Formats: sequence, structure tokens, C-alpha cells
Amino acid sequence: MNQSDINDTSIVRRKDMSRGVYRKVASSVDKGSMIRLKAGVYSPPEALLSSWIDIERIVPEGILCLYSAWSIHRLTTQIPDAFYVAIRNKRRVVLPEFPSIHLVYISDSILDLGAEKIEENGIVSRVYNCERSVCDAIKYRNKIGIDVMAEILKTYLSRDNRDIKKLTEYASRLRVKNILNKYFEIYL
Repeated sequence: MNQSDINDTSIVRRKDMSRGVYRKVASSVDKGSMIRLKAGVYSPPEALLSSWIDIERIVPEGILCLYSAWSIHRLTTQIPDAFYVAIRNKRRVVLPEFPSIHLVYISDSILDLGAEKIEENGIVSRVYNCERSVCDAIKYRNKIGIDVMAEILKTYLSRDNRDIKKLTEYASRLRVKNILNKYFEIYL
């Protein structure tokens, strides 16, 4: 990685830098023009102002989920208080103090279900698709509130590009199919 590869939206890792670039980044941290997020991960302050960050560099193999995914897919009016990231059960991750990240531990058998890559502002991140996100809202309805879950489900069902077959398939794999069917009786 060259110095020219670092821009206002770059989150950079030490292992991707040459020795000369690392010295410049370390100097920038001392001057305050770069922030050390955690050991070996650095960012210019401007990159953290965006609602979209390179989560892969902070939490490798992480998948944006729950409030983050609902916001990305415009399924709710709720504003995420942090980046919600799904990771494998029992995995240990060192998180930076900023930005705020909430980890959601998911079993290996369903972790990648519905995960897709989305690019925004040149940053590619993994995020759960709409159908998985709706199923997660149903699964976590008691934690997030029935009103939030209902808003997400209503918004999804009002879309022209909804995929009910995929939604019910995911609901079955995530063990919320019976609950989804009860809500279908109300909303459809």
C-alpha cells in the first residue's frame, strides 16, 4: 500500500502498509490527522463521519445485521446507535472505542444465510439481505420491540420486489416460520 492509497475514507491496516507508509501513518496519528481505532487499524477522522464504514477492516468476516441492515435496506425509521455486526459464536474480537460496534454472536450453521456484498462509496461490506433482516426482526422482536418489528415487516411486505418464498425459506431455517405465518394472517 502506498501513501497515495490512503484517502479521506480509508480505514487502513498495518499489515497492508509498507514500512515507509506505516511511519507516515504513525506520524499522522501523532499529529491528530489519523486515528488509531485499535492495534494495527487506522483511519482519518473523516472516514468515521460516514454512516458506512469498512467494517471488514475492523471486524474481519463480520456481517452488518439488525439495525445496521434494517437501515441500509430502508426497512425502518430507527437510527442505529452503533454498527451491529454478526460474527461466529465464541469468536473473540478486539473492538475500537470508536465507532461504536455491537457484536451479535451467531451459530456457524446460519451465519452466512442471506449474507451479500454491498458497495457504497467504494467500500464493500457484507450485510444481510432484506429477507434475512426481516426474519431477524421477528426473531429479536422481544428485544427490539413489537412496534419496530411490525414496521419492518409492513415495509417489506409493501415492496414490489419482495420475495415471499425466500422469506419463508429463511424463516424456516431461522426457526421463526410459525411466528411469521401468524403475522402473514394479519398483514396479508
